[in-house]
Amino acid sequence: MKSLGTLSWLLAGSALVMATGAMAQTTAAAATTAATDDNEILVTALRRSESLQNVPASITAFTAKTIEAAGIVRPADFIGLTPNVNLVQTQNAGSSFVIIRGITQARNSEPSVAVVVDGVQQVNAAQFNQELVDIEQIEVLKGPQGALYGRNAIGGAIIITSKAPTDELAGKITAGVDNGFGYFARASLSGPVAENLKFRLAGTWYDTDGFIPNTFLGEDADPFKEFNLRGNLLWQATPELTVDLRGAVSLLRTQAFYYNIVSDVNDVSLPVRVNNAGINDRDLYNATLRIEHASDIGTFTSTTSYDKVTEILTGDGFNFLPIPESLLFQFFGFDINQSQYLDVSAWSQEFRYASPADRPLQVIVGAYGIGTQRYISTGNLIDTGNGVTPIFRTPSTNPLNPQQTFLADAQDNFAWALFGNAIWKLNDQLRVDASLRYDRDTRENTTLTPANFLPNVPGFPPGVTGQVRKRTFDAWQPKLTLTWKPLDNVTLFGGWSRGFRSGGFNQTGVGGVAASNGIVGVNDVFEAEIAETFEIGLKTQTADRLLTFNASAFTTKSENSYFFVFLAANSTQNLGNVPETRIKGFEVDATLRPLPGLDLIAAFGYTDSEIKRFPGPGVVGNQAPLISRYTLNLTGNYRAPLTETLDLTARVDYRRTGRTWFDVENSTSRDPIDLVDTRVGVAGRNWSLTGFASNLFDIKYNAEFSPGGFVFKARPRRYGVEASFNF
Repeated sequence: MKSLGTLSWLLAGSALVMATGAMAQTTAAAATTAATDDNEILVTALRRSESLQNVPASITAFTAKTIEAAGIVRPADFIGLTPNVNLVQTQNAGSSFVIIRGITQARNSEPSVAVVVDGVQQVNAAQFNQELVDIEQIEVLKGPQGALYGRNAIGGAIIITSKAPTDELAGKITAGVDNGFGYFARASLSGPVAENLKFRLAGTWYDTDGFIPNTFLGEDADPFKEFNLRGNLLWQATPELTVDLRGAVSLLRTQAFYYNIVSDVNDVSLPVRVNNAGINDRDLYNATLRIEHASDIGTFTSTTSYDKVTEILTGDGFNFLPIPESLLFQFFGFDINQSQYLDVSAWSQEFRYASPADRPLQVIVGAYGIGTQRYISTGNLIDTGNGVTPIFRTPSTNPLNPQQTFLADAQDNFAWALFGNAIWKLNDQLRVDASLRYDRDTRENTTLTPANFLPNVPGFPPGVTGQVRKRTFDAWQPKLTLTWKPLDNVTLFGGWSRGFRSGGFNQTGVGGVAASNGIVGVNDVFEAEIAETFEIGLKTQTADRLLTFNASAFTTKSENSYFFVFLAANSTQNLGNVPETRIKGFEVDATLRPLPGLDLIAAFGYTDSEIKRFPGPGVVGNQAPLISRYTLNLTGNYRAPLTETLDLTARVDYRRTGRTWFDVENSTSRDPIDLVDTRVGVAGRNWSLTGFASNLFDIKYNAEFSPGGFVFKARPRRYGVEASFNF
């Protein structure tokens, strides 16, 4: 319980900032993340508010206006609009992998991208794929951002900012229906509670029967119910001191494990035929306390956060077409199904000081700590045709669904970091950004598998119930960027950065099981990943902001990148390491505003990867897994008056995703995919009515291919109508 024991110093630190606030004299100006006019966007991605076109980093930003126009309600919606960024959606709602510039992610791995919501970094990848509630702005940073955001920002960072409480009572209600016999509602309410105290409350609900038929059961395989609630109290205790309290809950109920088995990922001919519908239930909870004191000497911030993640998965293990039954059935006369349970809780604390932003030398320094407790159990159960028993912390005792294999592990992790960032503006044209962060991550894994279920593989030491394994991973993460502005509306930058992603533990005994199945690169421990990146970039904009053009190029050397292996023998999801991978690529994007109300956007991203070292034969020279060769985005967005009080709104988004490889062997690759989303509607002064369609032309493709030939179908066309009312 040592990670929870950190609570005392977390609260003590928050009290220290409160005390500091009591001694303040004057107030610093508050920064904004909103657009200052129709065409200029301010971002806080480098922890200070700056114009997007002046920031020396590759960033794609979505303002509240864009979020509404594009119908962005889930992470897939904005990632699909971002060049060189991909989201691999899986059958497990808690396992959606964000890949930025070829830095991959896999099941049960640490994220490759730091996701920061209202200043707090998500502690587990299972938190990412949830509905976006009442969002003001989203920023996607590309390339290692570990110097600013820590150990899991090796590929980049996603900064999500919620809408702030308002001085006057205001709200919004949205409701709609879709073709999955689904209905949804989103609502927000904000206003004053008392003098200097404001609130904001927002929630969403979505319920649909699904879109992918399960022909065996005669129902859809992907029914989906999700409830989200987020609350915020903002107290301006003094002119200098702000106390910000937030809480959030997300409850998801859907299904999982409805695979097919194919040798070619492009094969979409097989229907879903699963005899056990299974479940995928995920609960997320978050509470955050942010205390900020601003004065002439700078801003002191304390952020304390608690997160809780639980997820249970059950489903059919082997009865997937075209295989009529498993090998176990042929030999022993029974089939199997599977279950996985995840339980994560974490406390985190950050202290940060930022010097005033109006000085030639600007400094940010801080410290960060996080204590995490993680429990995971996986197992196979004998399928007697009586459904699937969810397995949590002990093996099944149900005679109708007896346990065949079972593994359980508990992890107690503590990580801390010290960081600093300096911006030195030599003159109006030259600027130097330098950052440095040290991360140290200590991980402890305890084997909780009962002795009669421990793997026993000849040539490997037997596991021991209660065995404790401990490893410490640490790294320095520097970043250096030089910026030159030869003209007011031209920014040139170049830099070098180093990113770090911590290692960890597979479940006890999987190294031996992998070796006995001829799989190399997978052990009981997977090593930390290090990525070094060189980047150059250009940002330009005409004086009237009619045309914006940006470009960047990068090259990355990654050591010990992750790859995923599913071991069907014990239903475990495991990580291995690729000793060395080289990645290179570029991005270009342009925005043209030829007419009032009309935006035309084009963006292209290219990524080429090559595995340079690997312990097994036939892999060196292959493409790294889960990386798409290129992305192409084209967008047209139009708003024009129909009458004095009524506007026409229309938007079309096209995205082409290039060839994608899914495993280190490059056993199969998915052909390029072309998707079109569209929205058309009318809007009054405080209301709107919009029709929408995603995957307009109903393109059939597999979203994921896992080793062993397991594929998961992507969602087909979804369309519907929604109405909104503001007050």
